[in-house]
Amino acid sequence: MAEVINMPRLSDTMEEGTVATWLKSVGDKVEEGDILAEIETDKATMEFESFNEGVLLHIGIEEGQTAKVDTLLAIIGEEGEDISGLLNGDASAKEEETSTSDSSDSEDNAEATAEDDTQEDTSSDVPEGVIVVTMPRLSDTMEEGTVATWLKSVGDMVEEGDILAEIETDKATMEFESFQSGTLLHIGINEGETAKVDALLAIIGPEGTDVSGVIKSGGAPAKSAPKKEEKKEEKKEAPKASKENTTSAPKAAAPAKATTTTSTNGGRIFVSPLAKKIAEEKGINLAQVKGTGENGRIVKSDVENFTPSTGGSVQQFVATGEESFEEIENSQMRKAIARGLGKSKFTAPHYYLNVEFNMENMMSFRKQFNTQPDTKVSFNDMIIKATSIALKQHPQVNSQWFDDKMRLNHHVHIGVAVAVPDGLVVPVVEFANEKSLQQINAEVKTLAGKARDKKLTIPEMEGSTFTISNLGMFGITDFTSIINQPNSAILSVGAIVEKPVVKNGQLVVGHTMKLTLACDHRTVDGATGAQFLQTLKTYIENPVLMLA
Repeated sequence: MAEVINMPRLSDTMEEGTVATWLKSVGDKVEEGDILAEIETDKATMEFESFNEGVLLHIGIEEGQTAKVDTLLAIIGEEGEDISGLLNGDASAKEEETSTSDSSDSEDNAEATAEDDTQEDTSSDVPEGVIVVTMPRLSDTMEEGTVATWLKSVGDMVEEGDILAEIETDKATMEFESFQSGTLLHIGINEGETAKVDALLAIIGPEGTDVSGVIKSGGAPAKSAPKKEEKKEEKKEAPKASKENTTSAPKAAAPAKATTTTSTNGGRIFVSPLAKKIAEEKGINLAQVKGTGENGRIVKSDVENFTPSTGGSVQQFVATGEESFEEIENSQMRKAIARGLGKSKFTAPHYYLNVEFNMENMMSFRKQFNTQPDTKVSFNDMIIKATSIALKQHPQVNSQWFDDKMRLNHHVHIGVAVAVPDGLVVPVVEFANEKSLQQINAEVKTLAGKARDKKLTIPEMEGSTFTISNLGMFGITDFTSIINQPNSAILSVGAIVEKPVVKNGQLVVGHTMKLTLACDHRTVDGATGAQFLQTLKTYIENPVLMLA
């Protein structure tokens, strides 16, 4: 079904946008994550990416044209799809708007006068030069955000381009930069608090300005009253909106304000807000961390690389017979995981196929393979490779379910479940069947490291056609997983276990591994899943075939 894409609101004050450049033409194939166009807002020229897949069927705003937010920008759908109804609907809306605006002159004049009065009253609510900053929509599915860290404090000077805060969405933790310069007069959402998109986030303006009226009104309207006789200067280069999932410190030109805390021996500890937050999450005593930043300041890398002493962690004392608990607010990631897994479990009819494979040949193969210089692949890398080759022969298992269709994928993108302190993320190894074991090893290491550092970008977590979850390193022998929708299946990998096995009629010591394939019965029948596991068995028990 065709999707209508409207002119997005790319900044808190944006009312209209100009299409600077189209990077796709009508008839072009569009993948999720592709840049559709560069759109010029009132603050910057930003890349606008597609959250849909299909063919670009219609462009509603040509290059150089300006249109209001929510105006029809483009239509994406299936090749040859009839979109006349959508176009006629848009035309009807325009005609209705035109007919309304062409009513009697006297009525227009009366409305205009009333509107002018309203605008005059509204502008008086916001003092001159003051900017109201609202919670931004940093992803297509974001409905609310949590302020992870404020990098500025009330009273601090803010320059255009400074990072104001790190905001946790349902997909990632992102830096949010200021498009204004001035003094941070008010913070509307404190660290750790969650608020809906467009809620009052902060107020920036001239130092000493009274903004109590703006705070009382909840931040509405989200515009500043224009300064008298102020001319807007055009910038030669406007910064692009940051969409990376990163928690790095702000640019050197605008360092984050250091947070000061007091240690047990009375000395002062200088620590960045982000480092302090990570330390709190990991239960690290900052007094034991050596700072490598300016003047001994503790930064993010110091906390992440900190190894606690061998004395063991100190647990909170709880008296015998005393009830004790702590409550932890659900993070945006945890909420997103709950929504996604709940939807998958209760909408997809799961069933499970259990197998046990002989691992003797794979263990020998890995030992020989890793004798090569600068080579060390894991069992997980080999399972990813074997699975991806098997999936090429069974596209039904490599499929995806949508409400109106089933998609059989002929490319193989393997999602690899990675546990992080706040939940679970699934970075994607694209075209896994086409990559060597060494390439898979290097890519998985890089993605897993980014996941633990909260530096995965959204494109690195999208587009999987099949998922693998491995808990073997924790000694788990077998388990079941919930399908990562819209995928049709997920493979759960257990530990390699030494146990008695029958070989040539004799009881001998062997090594086996249990795997469980969870399937969506809407797309994968039992026989289909079983046939896939038979093919997978061939590659896992004869790993030399993976090199063919």
